[in-house]
Amino acid sequence: MDVELRHAKIVTVIDRLGSISKAALQLSLPQSSLTAQLRRIERAVGGDLFVRTRVGVVPTALGDRLIPMLADLVQQADLVIAEAAAHAADVFRFGNAEWTPPSLRSALKAALPVGEVQTETLSPAAAVEAVCRGALNAAMVPGVALDASAEAAELSLARTVIVREPIWLALPQGHPLTGRLVLRTSQLGSLNWVRYTRDHWFHPIEKHLFSTFDHPDPEVLHYVDRHHEAMNWVRDADAAALTTPTGATRDVCLVPISGSGSSEMLLVWRSDTVPRDIQRRLVHTVRRYYCEYARTIPRYWSWITEHPDQFSELRNVLPRRAA
Repeated sequence: MDVELRHAKIVTVIDRLGSISKAALQLSLPQSSLTAQLRRIERAVGGDLFVRTRVGVVPTALGDRLIPMLADLVQQADLVIAEAAAHAADVFRFGNAEWTPPSLRSALKAALPVGEVQTETLSPAAAVEAVCRGALNAAMVPGVALDASAEAAELSLARTVIVREPIWLALPQGHPLTGRLVLRTSQLGSLNWVRYTRDHWFHPIEKHLFSTFDHPDPEVLHYVDRHHEAMNWVRDADAAALTTPTGATRDVCLVPISGSGSSEMLLVWRSDTVPRDIQRRLVHTVRRYYCEYARTIPRYWSWITEHPDQFSELRNVLPRRAA
């Protein structure tokens, strides 16, 4: 393992605080994770940097030699970042999975104190990787993508849940089931399905839900790798597909499924590159935008307002219910 800037920061924080537990708290890491990372760093440099005492940790002889060098590396990196920020602070780069409505960019640009907003649509895994390496300031991704990223776990990307989206059924307009208020899984066995390929982020969610059906292996007409492709098959091939409401297009019908669970949509960023004020504005703006977009989806907005307990993250941007 090569020693990287983040490793130097870990060592200098431990040295400054004199405690692994205090350093873990400041770095927003589990203590076990920080201890494991320190061990990997020490293996990379060829020896222990700290020794434990009853009152914390103190540098070893090797630590006395290397820690000032690592601290200097952190200081120089901070100067580089500050200089780069002076030239790049006016551009905020935001990633989104599947597709990005133009109105999302407009909402971000209106809310954030930056000169320009650049948006990019890419796969959830690619979005997480881009945030990790600093190519994106932030991204909205499904939680399953973050859970699968080893790099994100090591960096401990900052994250917050924007919303927990329910899993609903997409059907062609005029289908007999579209008139139901809520469907049970036992009613879904006779449908012809469109499903997602194994490498699509929605596949494990879909697979789990299908395992609860009375008929877990129904006929599958086609396997897709995009939500919008799935919706085209629903519309044109009289098929059914599982989807989050925001994954549906306006030319299909959505029906809630009882007990279908939900998919977490997360906002992720590197806390060392996004100031706290922008973090707060970003989270609030994305949640508020989500609600505005949900208003355009038939049945979904009324569902949200009638079941606010299922959307607790949105409570500050939902309209107040009459007493």
